[in-house]
Amino acid sequence: MEGLKKWLGHPEELYNLLRFKLGGYKAVMPKMDEDSLSDSLRTCYKYLNQTSRSFAAVIQALDGELRHAVCIFYLVLRALDTVEDDMTINLEAKVQMLHDFHSYLYQPDWKFMESKEKDKQVLEDFPTISLEFRKLAKVYQEVIADICRKMGMGMAEFLEKKIGSQKDWDKYCHYVAGLVGIGLSRLFSASELEDPVVSQDTELANSMGLLLQKTNIIRDYLEDQLEGREFWPQEVWSRYVKKFSDLAKPENIDQAVQCMNELITNALHHLPDVLTYLSRLKNQSVFNFCAIPQVMAIATLAACYNNQQVFRGVVKIRKGQAVTLMMDATNIQAVKAIMYQYVEEIYQKIPSTDPSSNKMHQIIATVRTMSLPAGPMVSRTHYSPVYLSCAMLLAALSWQYLSTALKSTEEYMQTSEN
Repeated sequence: MEGLKKWLGHPEELYNLLRFKLGGYKAVMPKMDEDSLSDSLRTCYKYLNQTSRSFAAVIQALDGELRHAVCIFYLVLRALDTVEDDMTINLEAKVQMLHDFHSYLYQPDWKFMESKEKDKQVLEDFPTISLEFRKLAKVYQEVIADICRKMGMGMAEFLEKKIGSQKDWDKYCHYVAGLVGIGLSRLFSASELEDPVVSQDTELANSMGLLLQKTNIIRDYLEDQLEGREFWPQEVWSRYVKKFSDLAKPENIDQAVQCMNELITNALHHLPDVLTYLSRLKNQSVFNFCAIPQVMAIATLAACYNNQQVFRGVVKIRKGQAVTLMMDATNIQAVKAIMYQYVEEIYQKIPSTDPSSNKMHQIIATVRTMSLPAGPMVSRTHYSPVYLSCAMLLAALSWQYLSTALKSTEEYMQTSEN
């Protein structure tokens, strides 16, 4: 019954969920023709779908040869990340593997059969991935190998190094996500679907990755803390508590929320760069690929801001909300409207006593200036009587039935990727 009440409060989301289920988004994410692929490339796409439900669909919607280049780029980095995550690998051996990983791309028989990680198939069948890598145009190979080398070096650096300062936090996020943004930008320009300036402005591309990574780190505090991982910068959390784990203690909830609000404020400083980056994109499939994760991130940050639940359980956006964002974020004006909506939502929740409130007001003022539409603001939640009638009719359906029918959509909506 609670689920039904939730949908009654957001009928437009329920309507969009059904549209998505019935294929209303196919024009943006068309199904790829797998019959035209070689056996090895088809295997690579199988691994893509197994290791990433969230990125798989947007990658497969990219135009032309860029689709295959980004698929292979993702799998190579997934394999590298699997090595980093595997705690059963001896530290010395792991460091060497991370340093050398880029060279394995040119070794047809290299594979690693001893991983205990859930995505171990990308290491056990790395010869198939590296084969398709070597089939890519030289310009794509150079980008992927270069980013793989830099990321491997960065991962090795932070294996035993804690994230101390905010500068360290930016550096770590650069290695694991900013480099991905830079690499993707280079692939976009190399494909000629985007202008050279997209790859040349590495600061903007880096910000694209940092906003996503910082969002994941902030949202996943409890999960990471329970597994003994610390990704919040000590420079920040140590001002509020003595130990990182103390943030999860009920008696420290006020300090914990203030600490989190400070990190969300830090993350939002990347938003102007994100809007500038997106405004330069001209290919529709590339725009969708880049914009969808960013609007998911800002919606997630708005849900987390000043929210004690981050330290008690999982905070994530609603399935219908996520689908609505996917269907809306297809042009820069729509994205600006979305960003405007969520920074206003955050603005309404800023506590006057919060230590980072002044900085939050400043970044919101900047985003407002960049996002404010020239004409009258059109509400994204407006819907016609027919729209409302359909949504209310659907809301009367069994919640259990709807949850089961849309299970695949919920899996796709997960935003826990690094």
